[in-house]
Amino acid sequence: MRVLISGAGVAGPTLAWFLAKAGAHITIVEKSRTPPHGQNVDLKGGAVTVMQRMGVMDEVRRCNTSEKGTHFINPKGQPFAPFPVQQGASFTSEFEILRGDLVAILHESTKHHPNVNYLFGTTIEEVIANDDDTVKVKLSNGEVQEFHLLVAADGQWSRLRKQCFPPEHVKIIDLGMYVSYCTIPRLPSDNDWWNLYITRGSRIVSLRPDPHGTIKTMLSHMPCSDAQETAWRDAFQGDGQSLKKFLRKEFGDAGWQTQRVLDAMDEAPDFYFHVIQQIKMSKWSSSRVICLGDAAYAPSPLSGMGTSLAIVGAYMLAGELSKLDDGENPSKALEAYESRFRPFVEEEQKLPSFIPAAIHPKTAWKRWLLHAILWIFSRILAVPWIANRLGDGGNEDKLPLPEYPSFENKDSE
Repeated sequence: MRVLISGAGVAGPTLAWFLAKAGAHITIVEKSRTPPHGQNVDLKGGAVTVMQRMGVMDEVRRCNTSEKGTHFINPKGQPFAPFPVQQGASFTSEFEILRGDLVAILHESTKHHPNVNYLFGTTIEEVIANDDDTVKVKLSNGEVQEFHLLVAADGQWSRLRKQCFPPEHVKIIDLGMYVSYCTIPRLPSDNDWWNLYITRGSRIVSLRPDPHGTIKTMLSHMPCSDAQETAWRDAFQGDGQSLKKFLRKEFGDAGWQTQRVLDAMDEAPDFYFHVIQQIKMSKWSSSRVICLGDAAYAPSPLSGMGTSLAIVGAYMLAGELSKLDDGENPSKALEAYESRFRPFVEEEQKLPSFIPAAIHPKTAWKRWLLHAILWIFSRILAVPWIANRLGDGGNEDKLPLPEYPSFENKDSE
């Protein structure tokens, strides 16, 4: 089987690793000229098991951000509600890693396989045909090639999805939260905690450590009125420089270390921004094209499950494809994959009705109430047996991974 994957992030290389083990030949195209980067991601449940089967857990552990847990910061700039990762009910995962580091690990584990070919700086310009016989594409380098399967693993704003699926089949759920990210220099006064500062006016400022001697930052806001919503939407549709100017105006009086973040934005190598959304598709595949990971079912960063769903989904899709006979149409495998995996995805996409509004209090008294609740919970969870009972079980397999004969005795670890 010849498979073309669009996207060299997390889902694409994971899928390629297992398909190559099953004997398929894979081409991965990626618009960037180097593997993509990003902020912190969590590995939970079945995703940890998949990484173990790929033999890369030692590298994942080596690249751990070493974040000790989460500190909430009060208006005086002091931590008041700690949630250590050891408690089992922390906002920090046991397997916390930068997306860029994870992508590099996955790329390294696949790039030397004779059945896997990467084409960086290349995109799919056009899907010429997608029928019972083949999927034919024109690449940005001018080549026209045919494959048995085309996988859109190019993220939440997938261009390939837009080409191959009608708009009515894709539901984009706007969660009303606007976020910007960038990396700034680390100072001697910085610590190894995820520091979250919830300030007035429905704003959040976040600083997190990374293993490279720098600090990952986030500015977040939920507009409080229609006028604010319009202003933020317009700002996020502009270019980076105009948005930075807008953020300086909107966060200039936020306090704590906000000014440090605003001052460092211009020199940041990775400033980017987006609206927090979920993606829900009525069907993940169309003939020989299938969406995978965020392109099909982005749960939003608020779920903490985006990366894990991408990894587990890639494993299960590869597994169902591995059961096909030579030359068999992939439609049976695509339907089996979606039937087995969709119920789990839909459960993980469910967010409490009060999220994200509850963590973006509009008024001072709502912020005081949120702080009080966080303080109480941090003290309760400091009791070990309570923490163990209330922990989210993040590394337990909520979805037991199926076993696939093509992968037996081929695990690397």
